[in-house]
Amino acid sequence: MDKIWIKSGLVYTGGSHPGVIEGGVLCNGDEIEAVGSDEDLGARAQGTRIIDAGGRLIAPGFINAHMHLYSTLARGMALDGPPPENFLQILQRLWWKLDKALRLEDLVPSARLPLADALLSGVTTIIDHHASPNAVSGSLDVLADTACEMGIRFSTCYEVSDRDGLDIMKAGIEENLRFAKRAAEDPLLAATFGLHASFTLSDETIDQCARSVADAGLAVHVHVAEADSDAVDARKGGYEGALARLHSLGVLPEGSLAVHCVHTTENEWEIMKHGGVFCVHNPQSNMNNAVGAAAVDKMVASGVQVGVGTDGMQADVRQDIRAAFLLGHHRTADPRTMWAETDSLVKTNCKIASRLFKKKLGVLEPGCAADVVVYDYFPPTRLHSENFYGHLLFGLYQARANSVVVAGVELVEDGEIKGYDPQQEAALAKQRAAALWKRV
Repeated sequence: MDKIWIKSGLVYTGGSHPGVIEGGVLCNGDEIEAVGSDEDLGARAQGTRIIDAGGRLIAPGFINAHMHLYSTLARGMALDGPPPENFLQILQRLWWKLDKALRLEDLVPSARLPLADALLSGVTTIIDHHASPNAVSGSLDVLADTACEMGIRFSTCYEVSDRDGLDIMKAGIEENLRFAKRAAEDPLLAATFGLHASFTLSDETIDQCARSVADAGLAVHVHVAEADSDAVDARKGGYEGALARLHSLGVLPEGSLAVHCVHTTENEWEIMKHGGVFCVHNPQSNMNNAVGAAAVDKMVASGVQVGVGTDGMQADVRQDIRAAFLLGHHRTADPRTMWAETDSLVKTNCKIASRLFKKKLGVLEPGCAADVVVYDYFPPTRLHSENFYGHLLFGLYQARANSVVVAGVELVEDGEIKGYDPQQEAALAKQRAAALWKRV
């Protein structure tokens, strides 16, 4: 990896103390060497590859903290029978049928399309959660191989569940542990230990997973109280809710991702706060599944670290950042909410990813990861550190990436992914989807 000088843009640095600088970013290998004016960087950038931003916005790559790549080939698929009336029926009639029908060969197009969408929207890190009960062994390798080929920073796990029987449950545990060993050897890969949700896991399975997690030193990635039915199931066992049950059974170590948390209590928020457990909000998915709206403003105020993901709805996390802002306004009927919380969502995603990849992500500062995006966005009004989210929420959220650099490698040039033919990829995906739908 050589040096890359991204010059002549408007740089938003992100981080705890964001700044806006007219100039560029100098990348040296997989790290940022310097950020500054073109005049300051020019003397240090002799002989480097130059990307001329041409006045565009230069920003850190975005991070999607919860994604399901395997859902891609379900787009437009019709369901037999009456439409689902609740979330459990959505799982039973759609997602649990789809994941059982998946084969390993389906996973490549299912991954390539959303990973390409991610790169073209400036998302440089994806934290995935996978399920394919009849193709468990090696499934995470297929996803990781695809991500590595495309160059994106990628974390994944296999969702352990009791719903498909003992053998598949055990295979899921082994797939998590096996992949974690591989991920530890690759700086662009990271692993968590996947669980489906409290209501599909017995005490015995959770205990087995807790021991595996402790031995491997992994964080857990699990859906929590997405619908009220998960909390109701936990309360039947004498627990305050789904998160309380998982915590009580010892399967939420520090750094774990509790996804959704729509139907959690204030006491459970205290558990997350004091246990170092991240919540990941997925507003568009929650609205689509009609499961309710998480009290993000109250959770953040109570000290919970809340990030944001897309839950397979699409790959561009900017859309869910905006949806979180709008849904928060709607839920509270208060237009003063969600400004500070939006900043918190983005920064928490950076914390989650930095912890997983053991490198500071989401910030353009010397020593941080060289994950940099040049957006086709020319601010029509002044952009500074205090109004960046006004630009993100009302303009930048729909801008495409002109150039994308991940770990010091340029993956997107002039708005196109190098070596990627979208028409060819769509044709392959269409073939796989047609065969998959016949099996669902």
